[in-house]
Amino acid sequence: MTKRLRVLGIVLSVIGVAFLAAGGVAYLGVRDGYNSLQKFSEAQNVTLSYNDAGELVDRGTTDGAQAILSLLQDDWGYSVDFDELDPNDPLVNTDTEYMYQMATIAFHTLHGTQTIVLDEDVEYNGETFAAGTYEFEVDGRYWTDFDRMHPLEGPARAMAWTGTAHGLIGELGVGTVTHSALQLGLALAGLFAGVGATTLLAGAGIVWATGSKDEFQTFVEKAAKDTTKV
Repeated sequence: MTKRLRVLGIVLSVIGVAFLAAGGVAYLGVRDGYNSLQKFSEAQNVTLSYNDAGELVDRGTTDGAQAILSLLQDDWGYSVDFDELDPNDPLVNTDTEYMYQMATIAFHTLHGTQTIVLDEDVEYNGETFAAGTYEFEVDGRYWTDFDRMHPLEGPARAMAWTGTAHGLIGELGVGTVTHSALQLGLALAGLFAGVGATTLLAGAGIVWATGSKDEFQTFVEKAAKDTTKV
């Protein structure tokens, strides 16, 4: 019986070392990912704006920033981590900062005004639009909310939701997903390490309880050597 328990302890210890190895590999991958994302953010040098009181502002006002946060939280249902909105580190390099910057672009697109010029009279759905200049309010319309055949809405859609706006939002979305995935990877690395340490400790405890002091010391030294190699 004692021998079987010792074998079980050794098996548990081996499993623990394997989990520690997996945790180490996962951590190294996450570390490289964070470093790459940081370098990418530094290369783009996109920063958020804060006032002297450390409050988030947009175009010089806190009301503008609050409107953007409202879009992000209320309309898009995103859970903002305000700890990531750090005036001492304004560089956009976390998922919340990426999402806020995305919401900034969307907010100003949604609430912009586009100038449409009709060179001649146009009739659409029984309504005549005389030739001239029109100021068209986007009024919260997303890309799919426009009537592309409408003489005013059609041109306004392309002028408001430009390829640049779509491209920036797509790029920021990648940054958000990347940072979130790295956070998940870090949590998994910690989980693997925790399971590994617990299993290794349990296995070592069984070996200690069923063997002599010299045998246990030899076992611990071997386990430590294996863990160091990992």
